[in-house]
Amino acid sequence: MARPRRIVLIRHGESEGNVDDAVYEREPDHALSLTASGRRQVEEAGVRLRELFGDEHVSAYVSPYRRTHQTFHLLKLDPARVRVREEPRLREQDWGNWQDREDVRRQKARRDAYGHFFYRFAQGESGADVYDRVGAFLESLWRSFEDPDHPPNVLLVTHGLTMRLFCMRWLHWTVAEFECLSNPGNAETRMLLLGADGRYHLDRPFERWCTPEPYGFTG
Repeated sequence: MARPRRIVLIRHGESEGNVDDAVYEREPDHALSLTASGRRQVEEAGVRLRELFGDEHVSAYVSPYRRTHQTFHLLKLDPARVRVREEPRLREQDWGNWQDREDVRRQKARRDAYGHFFYRFAQGESGADVYDRVGAFLESLWRSFEDPDHPPNVLLVTHGLTMRLFCMRWLHWTVAEFECLSNPGNAETRMLLLGADGRYHLDRPFERWCTPEPYGFTG
């Protein structure tokens, strides 16, 4: 099994929806583009990633949203060294179609009270739903490591919540641990690095906004 030395997760750059949530009333979430600021964020991240990967090959998986495709292209990785695939299981949490801005704000307030992992948006998904599909992707990813020629680097171009849930699934965090974490900023990365002990370790933690309050012994 050729496990990669590093698995890099990057959130898309700033999008139109990050600066004006009214846009969801006239554009579907998957069709939103990066802002000028978001493009600059990604270009700066690309400099760092190209330096990190050097001449090594990369297996890249990209969420099917416009802003994540734009993010991947603006990273300007060497196409001769990158194998890229669109991966729908890495998409954003579904909040419903043609969203009503005020209704979504009300639902987000309810989610904050109910819990980000368990609250399901009307006509959309809960964090638990996203966890399940991310877990299915992880199993597929793990099987890909059976290829003896698998590249030493994996890159996932995705969304903030999806990044947290991927790490939760990989590192076996509890729901209480997940609930206390904030999303990374736009174009921020987190890396799972293969250590000498044969385990993957997160290069730096996600910011915490509260202290975990577990229900029982697993916390």
